[in-house]
Amino acid sequence: MLFPTVDFGIFFLVVFFASWLLRERAENRKHLLLIASYFFYGYWDWAFCFLLLFNALVSYIGGLWIDGSDQARRRKIILALVVTIDLGLLGYFKYAGFFMESLRELFFRIGLERDLPILEIILPVGISFFTFQSISYVVDVYRREIPATRSFSDLALYISFFPQLVAGPIVRAAHFMPQLDATPVLTRLMMSKGLFLILIGMLKKMVLANYLATLYVDNIFVAPEMASSFELVMAVYAYAAQIYCDFSGYSDIAIGIAALLGYHFKRNFNQPYRSASLQEFWTRWHISLSQWLRDYLYIPLGGSKHGPLKTYRNLFLTMFLGGLWHGAAMTFVIWGTIHGLALIIERLLGIRRWVDKGAGRIIGVLVTFHIVCLAWIFFRASSLELALAYLQGITFGTTDIFQFTPFIAGLILVCAIGQFMPERSYERCYWALSKTGTLGMMVIFTLGMVAIQQIAPFGTAPFIYFQF
Repeated sequence: MLFPTVDFGIFFLVVFFASWLLRERAENRKHLLLIASYFFYGYWDWAFCFLLLFNALVSYIGGLWIDGSDQARRRKIILALVVTIDLGLLGYFKYAGFFMESLRELFFRIGLERDLPILEIILPVGISFFTFQSISYVVDVYRREIPATRSFSDLALYISFFPQLVAGPIVRAAHFMPQLDATPVLTRLMMSKGLFLILIGMLKKMVLANYLATLYVDNIFVAPEMASSFELVMAVYAYAAQIYCDFSGYSDIAIGIAALLGYHFKRNFNQPYRSASLQEFWTRWHISLSQWLRDYLYIPLGGSKHGPLKTYRNLFLTMFLGGLWHGAAMTFVIWGTIHGLALIIERLLGIRRWVDKGAGRIIGVLVTFHIVCLAWIFFRASSLELALAYLQGITFGTTDIFQFTPFIAGLILVCAIGQFMPERSYERCYWALSKTGTLGMMVIFTLGMVAIQQIAPFGTAPFIYFQF
């Protein structure tokens, strides 16, 4: 079930009114939201609901066992077992087919042909995101940062809550689960926040991202040899805008839907292309993922506590594994490697001292943006060969213009302006919208949705991060 569809609109209206009717009955409300979340997930393939349920059950039992033990070794063994099960399932669905194909190719090249089975594995939507939430829960219980919940339905709802289930943001149990026991309140400001974020998210996805993809980016990346150097460069800029609008648009909608149900999620994107360093970029891009990688990978590896060399190693491994998390392909590995090496070089050169303000910051923003764009080429390309052909075309192609239009230029410009709007622009919009009153907010929201539907391209494209 996709957000920008009539099916989801009907589903959400039913859940919205039913959940607020049950606002004084916490257990019934949670059970309603749990059933709704499994219905939402099962809309793609009901069989994967059992995988989601199994994931929650493993985390629930593991959390109770860890919390109930005072033996450090036993607690560590249980944690390792739960994490292994979670990562094992994730690895099977995301990487088994890739490794089998790689093994078949290796045998062929060394003359040892083997009839290896062909694995046609369907990747469950959102498996990476609910796996990360499960792992964060048991790790936080192990660290004594939160107690293990005694309510299985609470944990199952935390892992499966439908607004952020399939593409994030990655919500922490310590932030979300206490909200389940509080009586929800829908203030006018919270309502305006939810409606505004849904509108802006729909605009980003349905209009900006979809037009950039269908009219330009997809055509260029499918056949880069047919485009000029100029068009290849502009297509990278267009893809930078597309993936930002697509993914931040989903996050905005998810946060807005949660707000209308009475729950607060933290912001997941904060104008990342205005960053003057890669370190700053990762505090603004997919914030929940970068914080997850920091807290559950970088810091456990040692962080920056054991000298420069180990710090550089930990930075590189974190980004390398972050790239591999996106998919079993060399393109994603190179994407993560570019970011890891750039972060190391920034530390070696002490870049942060030079980009605080003035001309240094302007140069830092331009350099950082183009490093990110270089990495986006590998992230977007369907194969390493196409990515290398793309780079070759930028270097040796012509300057002719065949496909780039003023409309595409305008879309890129709109996205660029959005990156440099004043800080807290969203918050000002919430406040202004709330001043129109409940009726005014509903009228503005309805007119906005109609306008978006009218100007958006035909069809509903899936969000980019559904594949992860």
